[in-house]
Amino acid sequence: MRPTIVSLLFAFSFIPVVCFAGPGDPPNWKQILNERVPLYGHRNWIVIADSAYPAQARDGIETIVSGAGQSEVLQYVLTLLSTAKHVRPIVFLDRELKYVPEIDAPGISTYRSQMDDTLKGHEVQTLRHEQIISKLDAAGAAFRILIIKTNLTLPYTSVFLQLDCAYWSSAAEQKIRASMAAPQK
Repeated sequence: MRPTIVSLLFAFSFIPVVCFAGPGDPPNWKQILNERVPLYGHRNWIVIADSAYPAQARDGIETIVSGAGQSEVLQYVLTLLSTAKHVRPIVFLDRELKYVPEIDAPGISTYRSQMDDTLKGHEVQTLRHEQIISKLDAAGAAFRILIIKTNLTLPYTSVFLQLDCAYWSSAAEQKIRASMAAPQK
């Protein structure tokens, strides 16, 4: 018995389709980042994550895969943010990073040294990993967060950038809040 056209079409409908990059494909991580930074303001976050970082479920959290190394992604993000007039990053690192032994994670000592150099001149805070995740989850309820996954495979190496206002300092904000709280004459 010869196959009919309908049976052939039915059979071929179950063959997976492989798509190759071309016009109309989704934008790459640099394109997405370049589109997001002008939209973002204080209270938004950008995370440069290791490869095992989970895709969080909160609607305000967008996760993309870069396919690039963390150093490349972090340098690009920091350079882009340094040219932004409206936002500056406050850097958060996992407190656990300081305690990861070289024997359990070969290359971690070199990584820590590179991070010290890369982040020189930036305000850096350390918190336990779960505390940072909680901050992201809470922020994601009202503000957008972009997570860029890299191909780095060392533990506790994600870099969390909370965006703050570049043209209004924390000291100026504290001064205005104190002025507002003072009794009016």
